[in-house]
Amino acid sequence: MKLRAYRPEDLTEIAQLFYDTIHAVNARDYSREQVQAWAGGREHFLCRNDFFLSLYTIVAVDGGRIVGYGNIDDTGYLDHLFVHKDFQGLHIATAICGELERHALAQGHKAVTVNASITAKPFFEKRGYETVKKQQVTVRGVSLTNYSMIKEWPDSKRRHFAIGRS
Repeated sequence: MKLRAYRPEDLTEIAQLFYDTIHAVNARDYSREQVQAWAGGREHFLCRNDFFLSLYTIVAVDGGRIVGYGNIDDTGYLDHLFVHKDFQGLHIATAICGELERHALAQGHKAVTVNASITAKPFFEKRGYETVKKQQVTVRGVSLTNYSMIKEWPDSKRRHFAIGRS
């Protein structure tokens, strides 16, 4: 598996990955109605190339196939982190998240924030994220539970990284 920068030609493949992952993986934690509302964003993706280009977006590629992707904005908010339904448990999310966190540190951020799904919450907890609050968000008129989470770095780690000893 290799991580690389997002390219515009990746859009259709990550839109399908997003849809399939929600239907196969997140479906164990959300109702059918919630899954359909959330995954319904696939069509919207096809019009959002500028969104993915405006963020630090990376994709994980294995054998020429995109097996995961993630992005983070310039405030340290980790917006997307999805791994293909057939590639779960292979540390792909760990690699992507690690790169996004490295990028946030390099940008001088003191923390990374995320709105984690019920499914993703344990993953982020294992990486040192703490829950700020449980919240309800509305997606296409349907309420979904997620968790506002934060991971803060001690000053020593930020200084260490800043002087090039990462």
